[in-house]
Amino acid sequence: MEIHQLRYFAAIMDEGTFTAAAQRLHVSQSGISTQVAKLEAELGQQLLDRSGRRIRLTPAGEAVLPLAKNALATLEAIQHTAAEFGNAVRGRIRLGMIMGCSIPPFLDTVADLGRTHPGIELSLHEDHSDELQTRVLSSSLDLALIGYAGDVAPGLEVSVVLDEPITTLVPVGHPLDRAELRLADLRGHKILCLSPGTGIRSAYEDSCRRIGLDPRVDIDASSPATLLHLAERGAGVAVLSSSSTQGTGLRSIPLADAATHARLGLIARRGQHFPAVQLLRSKLLAALRPD
Repeated sequence: MEIHQLRYFAAIMDEGTFTAAAQRLHVSQSGISTQVAKLEAELGQQLLDRSGRRIRLTPAGEAVLPLAKNALATLEAIQHTAAEFGNAVRGRIRLGMIMGCSIPPFLDTVADLGRTHPGIELSLHEDHSDELQTRVLSSSLDLALIGYAGDVAPGLEVSVVLDEPITTLVPVGHPLDRAELRLADLRGHKILCLSPGTGIRSAYEDSCRRIGLDPRVDIDASSPATLLHLAERGAGVAVLSSSSTQGTGLRSIPLADAATHARLGLIARRGQHFPAVQLLRSKLLAALRPD
């Protein structure tokens, strides 16, 4: 049994297919398939059920997967600990970010890390916030920038970098172009919002439920820019966070009774102290919270 076989096995279950796992790990699909088959032969058990469109775990696979992930996490801990005794910070960081992320300080910091710390290998993974929390908890990601409302999952520590109310955006002259709106005022209009699993969507839905309204969404998308373009073209009323409205020709109308704020936060597993991860975390927080 070799460590890369366990890594391939875990990646297949994280990504859902051999193809996606191969793309993430930058190896051939046939190579992953061959190595996992060798692992199964050595263990004498089939770990993956390949009969459907999506790979599933067999009972043996369900028992082995958490042990494989623990072994991989232990190996990374050894590598990070050894790196502390070198002259430069080294290691591999798996960084998650929300879908459609275009926050300049975040992207600038990621780009700068490669120039200033060549011993750090960085991989980026884009996903919805709920899935990013799951992946950080399962140790398939080290850090992630997420949008959320309320609390993050137990076992995670979060550093809040933005906490702001949700707002509506409409073209000038729209029937809802007023000084202030309430959530009930949106009834009868098409609602544009981010996809389920995002912080803004959660804030909108929770705010509606608090006052007994159905949190209906007619069009959702993973990118705020897409929703803004649709709102500019009259497709509906965009519900986003206050900072998402900058640089548009739309009118931002506050929602007076939207009680739940949208938050942006940097999450990590509790008690994680690997030097490379801590270095990137501190740089990101300094960039995202300059005050």
